[in-house]
Amino acid sequence: MLTSFEGLYRNGQIKIADLPTGIPDGTRVIVTFLNSGELDLESLGINKIQAQILRSSLVTFAEEWDSPEMSIYDHYDAAKKH
Repeated sequence: MLTSFEGLYRNGQIKIADLPTGIPDGTRVIVTFLNSGELDLESLGINKIQAQILRSSLVTFAEEWDSPEMSIYDHYDAAKKH
């Protein structure tokens, strides 16, 4: 059985977002580090204050944007070309 969960790596430790239940002690795990996907905002001409303003103005869209139903738009540009 494979069980996946999300977490963050900070200061040499992995912080798990939601601990899985029913996993026995000593169970082997595989940890895969994902590309952070972070943008270099300075190279785009956006400073820290502008980024904070942008983030706070877009936070209201996050729940809807991250919903499974929105995955239909993941490859919108490629589909539009065809």
